[in-house]
Amino acid sequence: MIDTRPLFEIRIQVPEIQDLGQTPLGRRRIAVVSGGSFEGERLRGEVIGAPAGDWLLQLADGTTLLDVRLTLRTDDGASIYMSYRGLRHGPADVMARLAAGEAVDPKRYYFRIAPTFETASEKYGWLNRILAIGVGRREPSGPVYSVHEVL
Repeated sequence: MIDTRPLFEIRIQVPEIQDLGQTPLGRRRIAVVSGGSFEGERLRGEVIGAPAGDWLLQLADGTTLLDVRLTLRTDDGASIYMSYRGLRHGPADVMARLAAGEAVDPKRYYFRIAPTFETASEKYGWLNRILAIGVGRREPSGPVYSVHEVL
């Protein structure tokens, strides 16, 4: 059994996805992150747009690999670099509905991330020494994750 503790919910705004097409590794897309917010018991603030993004790779079996890099700014002014890898997959009809921007019950697809953090802030330095996991859902404006610290 893995014990976790809620860290925050993060909402990421993704107004544009650039499609680079089929590459030797899969279908490469780059999601531009324009901003967002995060809020939890121990920290809250905003997601800073540019530079920020998600380098998506869709595999032949329909699985999407996520490679995301973000800067978070807490409500008290600290900067935190957040990066994560993740996976999203599900039945073809469900994934097609997600791609079309429809609201889909997140229980119908798998959407998980493994974030890490980096900060110079003394107050939030504990983030440098934790592992986290997250469960996501896709909304029309972008992904929303419930992120938990692994204890």
